[in-house]
Amino acid sequence: MSAPQPLQIREANAHLAAVHRRAAELEARLDAAERTVRAQAERLARHDQQLRAALDELGRAKDWFFRRLDRDRSRSLDSRELQRGLAELGLVLDTAEAEGVCRRWDRDGSGTLDLEEFLRALRPPMSQAREAVIAAAFAKLDRSGDGVVTVDDLRGVYSGRTHPKVQSGEWTEEEVLRRFLDNFDSSEKDGQVTLAEFQDYYSGVSASMDTDEEFVAMMTSAWQL
Repeated sequence: MSAPQPLQIREANAHLAAVHRRAAELEARLDAAERTVRAQAERLARHDQQLRAALDELGRAKDWFFRRLDRDRSRSLDSRELQRGLAELGLVLDTAEAEGVCRRWDRDGSGTLDLEEFLRALRPPMSQAREAVIAAAFAKLDRSGDGVVTVDDLRGVYSGRTHPKVQSGEWTEEEVLRRFLDNFDSSEKDGQVTLAEFQDYYSGVSASMDTDEEFVAMMTSAWQL
Protein backbone atom coordinates (compact mmCIF):
# COMPACT_ATOMS: atom_id res chain seq x y z
CA MET A 1 0.00 0.00 0.00
CA SER A 2 1.50 3.34 -1.09
CA ALA A 3 2.03 6.13 1.40
CA PRO A 4 -0.38 9.10 1.34
CA GLN A 5 0.67 11.89 -0.97
CA PRO A 6 1.35 15.38 0.46
CA LEU A 7 -1.79 16.73 -1.22
CA GLN A 8 -3.91 14.04 0.41
CA ILE A 9 -2.38 14.80 3.80
CA ARG A 10 -3.10 18.53 3.43
CA GLU A 11 -6.68 17.82 2.40
CA ALA A 12 -7.14 15.47 5.37
CA ASN A 13 -5.68 18.06 7.74
CA ALA A 14 -7.92 20.77 6.29
CA HIS A 15 -10.95 18.53 6.67
CA LEU A 16 -10.00 17.71 10.27
CA ALA A 17 -9.54 21.41 11.05
CA ALA A 18 -12.96 22.15 9.55
CA VAL A 19 -14.50 19.43 11.73
CA HIS A 20 -12.87 20.95 14.82
CA ARG A 21 -14.16 24.42 13.92
CA ARG A 22 -17.67 23.05 13.39
CA ALA A 23 -17.52 21.24 16.72
CA ALA A 24 -16.38 24.45 18.43
CA GLU A 25 -19.22 26.40 16.82
CA LEU A 26 -21.79 23.83 17.93
CA GLU A 27 -20.38 23.83 21.46
CA ALA A 28 -20.59 27.63 21.56
CA ARG A 29 -24.20 27.51 20.37
CA LEU A 30 -25.09 24.90 22.98
CA ASP A 31 -23.49 27.03 25.70
CA ALA A 32 -25.45 30.06 24.52
CA ALA A 33 -28.68 28.06 24.40
CA GLU A 34 -28.06 26.73 27.90
CA ARG A 35 -27.49 30.26 29.20
CA THR A 36 -30.70 31.41 27.49
CA VAL A 37 -32.74 28.57 28.97
CA ARG A 38 -31.28 29.20 32.41
CA ALA A 39 -32.08 32.91 32.15
CA GLN A 40 -35.64 32.13 31.03
CA ALA A 41 -36.09 29.73 33.93
CA GLU A 42 -34.87 32.37 36.36
CA ARG A 43 -37.27 34.93 34.85
CA LEU A 44 -40.16 32.46 35.13
CA ALA A 45 -39.27 31.80 38.76
CA ARG A 46 -39.19 35.53 39.51
CA HIS A 47 -42.46 35.98 37.65
CA ASP A 48 -44.06 33.16 39.62
CA GLN A 49 -43.00 34.77 42.90
CA GLN A 50 -44.33 38.15 41.79
CA LEU A 51 -47.58 36.58 40.63
CA ARG A 52 -48.10 34.78 43.92
CA ALA A 53 -47.40 37.98 45.85
CA ALA A 54 -49.84 39.94 43.71
CA LEU A 55 -52.56 37.31 44.14
CA ASP A 56 -52.00 37.22 47.89
CA GLU A 57 -52.24 41.02 48.10
CA LEU A 58 -55.37 41.06 45.94
CA GLY A 59 -56.94 38.31 47.99
CA ARG A 60 -56.22 40.10 51.27
CA ALA A 61 -57.75 43.35 49.97
CA LYS A 62 -60.96 41.68 48.81
CA ASP A 63 -61.13 39.58 51.96
CA TRP A 64 -60.84 42.76 54.05
CA PHE A 65 -63.64 44.40 52.05
CA PHE A 66 -65.83 41.31 52.46
CA ARG A 67 -65.32 41.30 56.24
CA ARG A 68 -66.10 45.01 56.34
CA LEU A 69 -69.45 44.39 54.64
CA ASP A 70 -70.26 41.36 56.79
CA ARG A 71 -71.80 43.37 59.62
CA ASP A 72 -73.25 40.40 61.51
CA ARG A 73 -70.03 38.35 61.21
CA SER A 74 -71.93 35.45 59.68
CA ARG A 75 -69.17 34.94 57.05
CA SER A 76 -71.77 35.52 54.35
CA LEU A 77 -73.48 38.54 52.82
CA ASP A 78 -77.22 38.92 52.55
CA SER A 79 -78.81 41.25 49.99
CA ARG A 80 -78.86 44.24 52.37
CA GLU A 81 -75.18 43.92 53.22
CA LEU A 82 -74.42 43.53 49.52
CA GLN A 83 -76.54 46.59 48.72
CA ARG A 84 -74.54 48.73 51.17
CA GLY A 85 -71.25 47.40 49.80
CA LEU A 86 -72.12 48.09 46.17
CA ALA A 87 -73.22 51.61 47.15
CA GLU A 88 -69.71 52.19 48.55
CA LEU A 89 -68.37 51.22 45.13
CA GLY A 90 -70.68 53.75 43.46
CA LEU A 91 -73.38 51.33 42.33
CA VAL A 92 -76.70 52.27 43.96
CA LEU A 93 -79.39 49.56 43.77
CA ASP A 94 -82.85 49.39 45.22
CA THR A 95 -83.87 46.44 47.40
CA ALA A 96 -85.30 44.35 44.57
CA GLU A 97 -82.23 44.90 42.39
CA ALA A 98 -79.86 43.98 45.23
CA GLU A 99 -81.84 40.79 45.88
CA GLY A 100 -81.64 39.93 42.17
CA VAL A 101 -77.85 40.43 42.10
CA CYS A 102 -77.48 38.31 45.23
CA ARG A 103 -79.48 35.48 43.65
CA ARG A 104 -77.41 35.70 40.47
CA TRP A 105 -74.09 35.44 42.33
CA ASP A 106 -75.33 32.80 44.80
CA ARG A 107 -74.10 29.56 43.26
CA ASP A 108 -74.97 27.14 46.07
CA GLY A 109 -78.56 28.37 46.57
CA SER A 110 -78.03 29.37 50.20
CA GLY A 111 -79.63 32.79 49.73
CA THR A 112 -76.41 34.55 50.76
CA LEU A 113 -72.92 35.03 49.34
CA ASP A 114 -69.91 33.39 50.94
CA LEU A 115 -66.40 34.75 50.41
CA GLU A 116 -65.67 32.46 47.45
CA GLU A 117 -68.86 33.51 45.65
CA PHE A 118 -68.14 37.16 46.39
CA LEU A 119 -64.56 37.02 45.08
CA ARG A 120 -65.69 35.16 41.97
CA ALA A 121 -68.29 37.86 41.24
CA LEU A 122 -65.66 40.62 41.45
CA ARG A 123 -63.34 39.03 38.92
CA PRO A 124 -63.31 40.68 35.48
CA PRO A 125 -64.55 38.57 32.54
CA MET A 126 -61.89 36.74 30.57
CA SER A 127 -61.23 37.21 26.87
CA GLN A 128 -61.72 34.43 24.33
CA ALA A 129 -57.95 34.01 24.07
CA ARG A 130 -57.66 33.34 27.79
CA GLU A 131 -60.63 31.00 27.85
CA ALA A 132 -59.20 29.08 24.88
CA VAL A 133 -55.78 28.47 26.45
CA ILE A 134 -57.42 27.40 29.74
CA ALA A 135 -59.59 24.94 27.81
CA ALA A 136 -56.48 23.61 26.02
CA ALA A 137 -54.68 23.03 29.34
CA PHE A 138 -57.74 21.26 30.74
CA ALA A 139 -58.00 19.05 27.66
CA LYS A 140 -54.37 18.03 28.14
CA LEU A 141 -55.13 16.97 31.72
CA ASP A 142 -58.38 15.20 30.81
CA ARG A 143 -56.79 12.12 29.24
CA SER A 144 -60.03 10.13 29.32
CA GLY A 145 -61.92 12.91 27.54
CA ASP A 146 -64.94 12.58 29.84
CA GLY A 147 -64.93 16.24 30.90
CA VAL A 148 -63.65 15.51 34.43
CA VAL A 149 -60.03 15.35 35.59
CA THR A 150 -59.24 12.76 38.27
CA VAL A 151 -56.13 11.22 39.78
CA ASP A 152 -56.38 8.47 37.16
CA ASP A 153 -55.94 11.11 34.45
CA LEU A 154 -52.80 12.39 36.17
CA ARG A 155 -51.27 8.99 36.84
CA GLY A 156 -48.64 8.10 34.27
CA VAL A 157 -48.39 11.70 33.09
CA TYR A 158 -47.28 13.48 36.24
CA SER A 159 -45.04 11.76 38.76
CA GLY A 160 -44.77 12.55 42.45
CA ARG A 161 -41.81 10.26 43.08
CA THR A 162 -39.33 13.10 43.45
CA HIS A 163 -41.52 15.06 45.87
CA PRO A 164 -39.62 15.49 49.17
CA LYS A 165 -42.51 14.12 51.25
CA VAL A 166 -42.75 11.04 49.05
CA GLN A 167 -39.04 10.42 49.38
CA SER A 168 -39.28 10.86 53.16
CA GLY A 169 -42.20 8.42 53.32
CA GLU A 170 -44.63 10.99 54.71
CA TRP A 171 -46.86 10.96 51.60
CA THR A 172 -47.61 8.39 48.93
CA GLU A 173 -47.32 9.28 45.27
CA GLU A 174 -51.12 8.97 45.08
CA GLU A 175 -51.46 11.60 47.79
CA VAL A 176 -49.18 13.98 45.91
CA LEU A 177 -51.37 13.68 42.82
CA ARG A 178 -54.52 14.17 44.89
CA ARG A 179 -53.13 17.29 46.55
CA PHE A 180 -52.07 18.62 43.16
CA LEU A 181 -55.63 18.09 41.93
CA ASP A 182 -57.07 19.78 45.03
CA ASN A 183 -55.49 23.06 43.88
CA PHE A 184 -58.10 23.25 41.14
CA ASP A 185 -60.98 21.50 42.92
CA SER A 186 -63.85 23.41 44.52
CA SER A 187 -64.20 23.81 48.27
CA GLU A 188 -65.91 20.38 48.44
CA LYS A 189 -62.70 18.60 47.33
CA ASP A 190 -64.40 15.59 45.76
CA GLY A 191 -61.34 14.49 43.79
CA GLN A 192 -62.88 15.51 40.48
CA VAL A 193 -62.12 18.74 38.65
CA THR A 194 -64.52 20.00 35.99
CA LEU A 195 -63.74 22.55 33.32
CA ALA A 196 -65.83 25.10 35.25
CA GLU A 197 -63.71 24.56 38.39
CA PHE A 198 -60.51 24.76 36.35
CA GLN A 199 -61.74 28.03 34.81
CA ASP A 200 -62.67 29.38 38.24
CA TYR A 201 -59.15 28.74 39.48
CA TYR A 202 -57.51 30.46 36.54
CA SER A 203 -59.96 33.36 36.50
CA GLY A 204 -58.35 34.38 39.78
CA VAL A 205 -54.90 34.19 38.19
CA SER A 206 -56.17 36.03 35.11
CA ALA A 207 -57.41 38.95 37.22
CA SER A 208 -53.83 39.83 38.17
CA MET A 209 -52.41 39.78 34.61
CA ASP A 210 -52.90 42.82 32.41
CA THR A 211 -52.51 41.44 28.89
CA ASP A 212 -53.76 38.38 27.04
CA GLU A 213 -50.26 37.79 25.69
CA GLU A 214 -48.79 37.57 29.19
CA PHE A 215 -51.50 35.18 30.40
CA VAL A 216 -51.32 32.95 27.31
CA ALA A 217 -47.51 32.78 27.56
CA MET A 218 -47.74 31.80 31.22
CA MET A 219 -50.26 29.05 30.53
CA THR A 220 -48.37 27.77 27.49
CA SER A 221 -45.16 27.51 29.50
CA ALA A 222 -46.78 26.03 32.62
CA TRP A 223 -48.65 23.30 30.77
CA GLN A 224 -46.23 22.86 27.83
CA LEU A 225 -48.97 23.49 25.28
